[in-house]
Amino acid sequence: MVQQNIHGGDIYRNQVSLDFSVNVNPFGMPQRVREALEAAVAWCERYPDIRSEALRDAIAGEKGIAPEDIVCGNGASELFPAILRAVHAKKVLLAVPSFYGYEHAAKSVGAEICCHELLEADGYAVTERFLTAIGEDVDAVFLAVPNNPVGTVVEPELLEKIAERCQKNGVTLILDECFVTFTGEEERYSFLKKYRNYPGVVIVRAFTKLYAMPGVRLGYLVCRDIALTEAVRGDLPEWNLSVFAQQAGCVACGQRAYVKHSVTFVCRERDWLREQLLKIGITVFASNANFLMIKDGRPLAKELLKKGILIRDCSNYRGLSKGYFRIAVRTREENDQLIKIFQDIIREKQKESGAIYGWRK
Repeated sequence: MVQQNIHGGDIYRNQVSLDFSVNVNPFGMPQRVREALEAAVAWCERYPDIRSEALRDAIAGEKGIAPEDIVCGNGASELFPAILRAVHAKKVLLAVPSFYGYEHAAKSVGAEICCHELLEADGYAVTERFLTAIGEDVDAVFLAVPNNPVGTVVEPELLEKIAERCQKNGVTLILDECFVTFTGEEERYSFLKKYRNYPGVVIVRAFTKLYAMPGVRLGYLVCRDIALTEAVRGDLPEWNLSVFAQQAGCVACGQRAYVKHSVTFVCRERDWLREQLLKIGITVFASNANFLMIKDGRPLAKELLKKGILIRDCSNYRGLSKGYFRIAVRTREENDQLIKIFQDIIREKQKESGAIYGWRK
């Protein structure tokens, strides 16, 4: 049996009371989206719209883009390999550490994977060094803004240089913006206002994280290259979006107050959680997302799981090793509970080693 690379959220094979391993909105799904999902049951005896027209119109209206530039998918994970097949990618460049789904997509199309290692000294941020990795032999580049699992962003000036380098070399640039709203500066870090100047740029987004609906499976891409979008549409299964996904997405697009409240809370709570983790002696990397990557030599994931708490062990990410973990930003009550359990674990480990030193509350 081939061992699969494990993502976060494996609540089905673990006894979990608190899940910090998946980076979804801590407030849960908007009530109106829940109601839309319930109402969609009445449509289950009919085929869903094969073109997802209402959904594409809703997304276009929300983001101020052309509906013909949008292709919807059964989550971003369905779109990644479809894009690579559309551009006949033979060689794919990844900035690592990064989301495993990019590597999975490249492997699924038989593409060669080349990796540009981000440096811990740079906080695992993409720097000007990345430009030299975009050679003419590369067919596609994956970049996430913000990056997963670290949460770093690509500064707008550098991102435009990367887009220009890709355009010059005939390289498709796939920008994963699934977490960009959680930066609190979406206008600054999103490429949506610039993509029409770059036909080789494909922006991919998902409803999963922002609207806390990973079980619905809904994502979309944005690209001005008609040949590319038509090739992706032709690659995807017919009726790839259920009536549930389409109706939930249409309603989610109108939840502006929910989004504003969520983003304000997450940005504030992220800073608080980072401060608390630093106080108890855990290394925390700077993040612009709704999660934090930490570094600690103790078996934190294993010990937390014993207490019913799941965090993401990042040791299987390319470019990382044992001792790196990712923690989602949850509610204050949940975050506070996590910190208290961290304190208990650290005390226990200190007692076991007989070294009670420098404890800070």
